[in-house]
Amino acid sequence: MTKEQWGALQEQICRTIGQNNYKTWIEPLRFRGMTNEGVMTLQAPTNFFGTYVSQNFGDMLLAQISTVDASVRRLNFQAGISEPKREKQETQKPAPLAEAEPASPATTAKDQSLPGAPLDMRFTFDTFVVGKPNELAHAAARRVAEGGPVTFNPLFLYGGVGLGKTHLMHAIAWELSQRNPNATVLYLSAEQFMYRFVQALRERKMMDFKEMFRSVDVLMVDDVQFIAGKDSTQEEFFHTFNALVDQNKQIIISADRAPDEIKDLENRIRSRLQSGLVVDLHPTDYELRLGILQSKVEGYRGMHPGLQIDDGVLEFLAHRISTNVRVLEGALTRLFAFASLVGKPINMDLVQDSLADVLRASERKISIDEIQRRVAEHYNIRLSDMIGPKRVRNFARPRQVAMYLCKQLTSRSLPEIGRRFGGRDHTTVMHGVRRIEELRLQDGQIDEDVEMLRRALEA
Repeated sequence: MTKEQWGALQEQICRTIGQNNYKTWIEPLRFRGMTNEGVMTLQAPTNFFGTYVSQNFGDMLLAQISTVDASVRRLNFQAGISEPKREKQETQKPAPLAEAEPASPATTAKDQSLPGAPLDMRFTFDTFVVGKPNELAHAAARRVAEGGPVTFNPLFLYGGVGLGKTHLMHAIAWELSQRNPNATVLYLSAEQFMYRFVQALRERKMMDFKEMFRSVDVLMVDDVQFIAGKDSTQEEFFHTFNALVDQNKQIIISADRAPDEIKDLENRIRSRLQSGLVVDLHPTDYELRLGILQSKVEGYRGMHPGLQIDDGVLEFLAHRISTNVRVLEGALTRLFAFASLVGKPINMDLVQDSLADVLRASERKISIDEIQRRVAEHYNIRLSDMIGPKRVRNFARPRQVAMYLCKQLTSRSLPEIGRRFGGRDHTTVMHGVRRIEELRLQDGQIDEDVEMLRRALEA
């Protein structure tokens, strides 16, 4: 990859992510070179800026770059000051990330909307795939996005990386701004809140800072765990929070864990965050991951008409890449880019060739012994009874649950799983797996047991 090739890609990238996202996040990047190992370095204005681009646009950039230079395997973002524009002679320093100038009297209400971090146009309710692990969070987000009287304040969304928190936050902001263009909706990360607070202190503009944050109609703060341990920022956040609640303004917060699990968070803030509706986005299940892949495929087919994908490929990916939706989506992006480059259909051979590193990283390390022990403990039976010959219901159902989990969470074959369950035939294992799949749809208790055991084993 050369500087000229990077420049030639800009228009294509802009069409892919939209002009606003391009202007904010991609245009400031500067090409800084390539290594022999296939690492391309891009210079970003700040460390946070580079991290944000890597997390939110990294897979897309890699896919676009691969259409020009397939030797690029990884992107590296390096913090530094951007090159000054030639028409300005004085030295320029990069503005702090997402630092917005106070609106002038002539600024329209719509221009005041969303003055924080830019919103990703892909992250709407229409593109959010709903499944059992996220249906409550989705319903709560929908309710808040309708506007009207504040029902729960704050709405606190939490969950691990890649489970959809940021997607729902962006979707709420888009919906609110469309329903009420005159509302001031401020969406930003907790890190950006801290940046603005520190700058206001440094420039002695705290009154402007307070006025800006306390005059919004809706405040949305992503990754609030970032302010934990930062005493001054927590103090200002607490007062901002109280001022908005007193005005009955809506607050929406996200974090990677529940409020009572955020270390070094002040008790009064923790109490405030727990005073509204706290909703957990659970780890994705197989059905939800498959639905996400199917939704993504529809979008990719618009960019790659005629590209064929074999039966079983999406099911395989949904089974194998289970911990992070971003990794799952990135794998699919790479798969489509690779297929379009080599002009081949997407089949299992292509999956193994193009996703070897991803599949190795997501290789399940859970053992059959561990699954058997956990299931026996959960159902309070002896391990010898579960793998023994007795076919009474008290032992047969846990045995089927364990077989099902072995099939889902290990790479062992059905005959091998059968051998570990007292020398049973692979057809017995297959029957047990199908029976649990059926029961998960019919019996809420079985579904809850299986999901709880899966989470405990993957933790």
